[in-house]
Amino acid sequence: MRTHSTKASDIERKWWIIDASGKKLGRLATEAAVLLKGKHKPVYTPHLDVGDFVVVVNAAKIEVTGKKLSDKIYYRHSNYPGGFKSVNLEELLQTNPTRAIEYAVKGMLPHNRLGAAMFKKLKVYAGPEHPHEAQVKATEKEN
Repeated sequence: MRTHSTKASDIERKWWIIDASGKKLGRLATEAAVLLKGKHKPVYTPHLDVGDFVVVVNAAKIEVTGKKLSDKIYYRHSNYPGGFKSVNLEELLQTNPTRAIEYAVKGMLPHNRLGAAMFKKLKVYAGPEHPHEAQVKATEKEN
């Protein structure tokens, strides 16, 4: 018996569209992270990027449970004195609704170069339109 090891030439990538309208933020992020990592494939290998492309549409219609809209706070710092900024989820969804999904998915990916390569395959759009119709149609034809 020999153990099969996935090579870069064995990787086939598909395009997935996830409609975020009415879905919970964490459940959607988990679904996207699994597809980006490639854990749904039989050729999954932890040290390779075998994941697919994920397009998330209607990011502005995401839902959360409880009091997360007011209580969940995102922090950042500019590395200058007094550069500490914070914004709650409600303000973030009003200004840039795609950022909330990106933060949630990025936290579920590996925190290294491999995770950065996986994150580049995530495309998030606030509305229902996206410029990736050709790629999605090509993937559907193959199947």
